[in-house]
Amino acid sequence: MFDHRLHRGDEAAVLGCWQGKPLGMSLTSVYHQRKVAISCELFPPKTAQGDESLLRNVAKLMERQPSFVTCTYGAGGSTRDKTLDVVQAVKRDFSVPVAAHLTCVGSSVNQLRQYLRDAQARGVDHIVALRGDPPTGASAFQPVKGGLRYANELVELIHREFPQFGVAVAGYPETHREAASSETDLQNLVRKVGAGADVILTQLFYDNQAFFTFRDRCRQMGVTVPIVPGILPITSLAQIKRITSLCGASLPASLLDRFADSDEPDWQYRVGVDFATEQVAELLRGGVPGIHFYVLNKSFATCEVLDRVIV
Repeated sequence: MFDHRLHRGDEAAVLGCWQGKPLGMSLTSVYHQRKVAISCELFPPKTAQGDESLLRNVAKLMERQPSFVTCTYGAGGSTRDKTLDVVQAVKRDFSVPVAAHLTCVGSSVNQLRQYLRDAQARGVDHIVALRGDPPTGASAFQPVKGGLRYANELVELIHREFPQFGVAVAGYPETHREAASSETDLQNLVRKVGAGADVILTQLFYDNQAFFTFRDRCRQMGVTVPIVPGILPITSLAQIKRITSLCGASLPASLLDRFADSDEPDWQYRVGVDFATEQVAELLRGGVPGIHFYVLNKSFATCEVLDRVIV
């Protein structure tokens, strides 16, 4: 087993420290000022109890000093206001930069502009700009009247009219499930970066070689912005099988073999955290500028992984 640990003296370089620094710094500078920046992605809870649980878990994550926190929203933009509530509360309570997701789904350009104005008024620092998935029951994405068809158009709108926002976009190490080919998918990514994206946050994956190959191909196509791997520590095999079936990520046989000895929840959690620790350590050795954790509104697995790569 390789030694995945980093010396405690390197902690600030690995995790960064937003405390004492001005909020609202450019998204690009987050990755240039620190050796490796950590970010965490949340989703809007559906209940008041979920709100309380989320903030408790965010408090635990804040002990690891992430560089920024993002929040997604429901299908079709169903929780956009709630997304802004979450990021506003996180920034207010923890003084950390925040990013709100925004998709083209179900919105005209004027509605997108209004969301961006609302985000600005609530102190949002960055936007994660996405085309978005087709609404439930739809076979393909269709823009509404007066809306946008592609993520690069949304990036261009933000870059042109709301330049104060940093802009992150999505990248797909294993190719977007709707793309005609990996080449087409990369060309789409190049368009998003060319429109003004600052950072690429990738879809979750469990094969690091897929990420490294993706990164190399991006560089060969002239993409120079930071490319940040997205990591979801596995805590339930059934859950991750559902998630990967929806997003098109693969589960390598070598990983699935690790779960074969038991279906006990504690065992699955331990296997998942061990694997994520190894995965993150290898990515760090490979020179990634940051790690973006999909935390599913919980903190234990992500915190344990971070604690185990720092000694």
